[in-house]
Amino acid sequence: MNAGTRWLNEVVWDEQGLLPAIAQDADTGEVLMFAWMNREALALTAERGEAVYWSRSRRKLWHKGEESGHIQKVREIRMDCDGDVILLRVEQVGGIACHTGRRSCFFHKLLGEGTWEEVEPVLKDPAQIYSPK
Repeated sequence: MNAGTRWLNEVVWDEQGLLPAIAQDADTGEVLMFAWMNREALALTAERGEAVYWSRSRRKLWHKGEESGHIQKVREIRMDCDGDVILLRVEQVGGIACHTGRRSCFFHKLLGEGTWEEVEPVLKDPAQIYSPK
């Protein structure tokens, strides 16, 4: 086994070989998004210095920003006390982390009446971000 990847064995993977990953703005502490990683995604993230996730719906690796250009430059990778959650402290290139064109994926706020309200603006129309090439 490569000594350079031994640290991956300390991660607690779920029954599908995945673990949750939270992307947080390294400067502000704002939580930008949540995604999943498999062993290869985490290894590539550490190697490249850019976030790579596992897309459960597409069943493939997903280099964040591969289509939008909104990559996440990883400044730090942290693991929680149980070893089953990863925190990526990132620089969000372009300032947009969400596929809806918002800074963060966490833009719905629960109101006292039991309804959700969108509280963050769309910074760029997704049709402009993901237009056919």
